[in-house]
Order: sequence, then structure tokens, then C-alpha cells
Amino acid sequence: MGTAVALAVAVLAACGGDGTASEKTDRGGKGSASTDAGGPVKSSPSGGPSPDGKASGEPTGSTTDPQQSADAYDFTPDPEKVPENAAQARKLTRNASLAPADWTPGMVKHDPYETAGTWPVLADSCVWSRAGLPQHVLDSYIRRIDVPAKDGKGRVRGSVTVTIHRTAEDADREMKDTVQESFRCPGQDLGGGQRLDGLMSMHLDQKDIKNADATLFEAGKYTGGGSGGTQEYVWTKSRIGPVTTAVSVKGARGYETTDLIRLAAEAGAKLLYRVETELK
Repeated sequence: MGTAVALAVAVLAACGGDGTASEKTDRGGKGSASTDAGGPVKSSPSGGPSPDGKASGEPTGSTTDPQQSADAYDFTPDPEKVPENAAQARKLTRNASLAPADWTPGMVKHDPYETAGTWPVLADSCVWSRAGLPQHVLDSYIRRIDVPAKDGKGRVRGSVTVTIHRTAEDADREMKDTVQESFRCPGQDLGGGQRLDGLMSMHLDQKDIKNADATLFEAGKYTGGGSGGTQEYVWTKSRIGPVTTAVSVKGARGYETTDLIRLAAEAGAKLLYRVETELK
């Protein structure tokens, strides 16, 4: 975990304020009964997608002035742009989310591709399920995107989630609660034969994050149908005002933790850039 965290800090920081980039499944980013995650590539794998590729010429990271990249993240959403109802929230979550080509060229839709209007719940038994949105959430939208199996490598599963809370305080509370989940349940049943084990989660130091009000990172082991055995798993979640974004990546044969972290960081930076664009 120590090595993974150090790399995560380095990669996430690199995807921060200079406009360049190098749900745990679906839990609103994390694992849930209907969750899936996607994966990256450490270096472009024999014709596979490159984690450094930018989609549609879109910059990654915060819109903060590059000259200020050494400073703490400083962005205040325009009150007129912050969603006040479910319809406004749904528009923002769709605009901010990523399609396969937006994440990295060569990625494809997972089946099922989308989940909207539900909320992941982790029971005392450490089993995930989905329920209706709680009162403090206006909308939560998930897309599942994969790196297809190719050249002897397995299929990496990824997901991106955008959630709109009623207030920034509600979003901040979700971030704090998320870290506690891994302490309460280091082993979690996602449903459908999928499982996470050895989970460790932590908030990243704000001085290392240049494109969000807060970011957390989680790593562990994943097993499930078609996984080819125990694989690495990474998950990252960030907050800008009342909006949280999450990216999960379930590894596959031929991929290392570093590959997954780079893919998660790339998607996370693009999501945050889009969220900030929607709110400014």
C-alpha cells in the first residue's frame, strides 16, 4: 500500500493544475452489486490504449493558472451554476461524465454501461446493494468502461461516477464516510461473484492535490468472474464543492498496480476538469 500511495500521490499531483496529464466499482464511485471498473496501461501496451492519450483535445486537470500550480487549490463554484434540483443535477452529471474515447482511445462500453438515480449501501455484513438516492443527493450517474482484452492481456474494468449533493458539506461528509468504510469492511462483497479484499483507504494531503477540494485513494485486491484470479484494484474519489467524482479500476492479467493508478488518475483529472468547467 505504501508504494501504491506514493505513486498515486505523484500521478494525481501531475494531473493537477498545469493542464497536462501524464466506483470502487460503482459505489458512487465504489463497489456495488452492479458495479464494474476499468483499467489503464502503464505504457502503451502493444497497440493498446496509452494512459497519456488525451481525448478530443480536452485538457486534463484544473483550469488553475499554471503559474499558480504550486499553490493550494482555489476555486469557488459560481452559485448560479450549482444545481438546485434533480433536473439541473442530471444535466451536470451527464455533461461531466466520460465516454470510452474520452477516457482513453480504444476503451469500450461495458454491459451494462450506465446506472443512474440509485445509491450504493454497504450493509453491516460488508455486502453492497443499491437503493434510492438519499435526500442529500440530487443525482448520481455511473458509466462503466473497459480496456478490452488484447495481446495476451486480460480485460480491465473501469467505472466513472459523478454525484451532485445538495451542499458542499454533504459532499464532504460522503468523502469522510468513505474512508471509514474500508476500515469497517476491509473485505467487501460486490455481488455477482465479485469481491474486494485487503482494502486500505486514505485521504491525500491537500498540498499534493491541485485540482480538487479533497481527494482520497484506495487500493486492494479484486476477484470475480473472468478476472483470471486475484487482481489489483484501485479507486480514487475527489470533491469540488457539492460535486464528487469517483473512478474505479479492476485489474486483469498482464497489468500492474502502476498501470491501474495511471488510468484512474487520467480519468479523475478529466472528470474534475469537466466539473469545474460546468461550475464556473
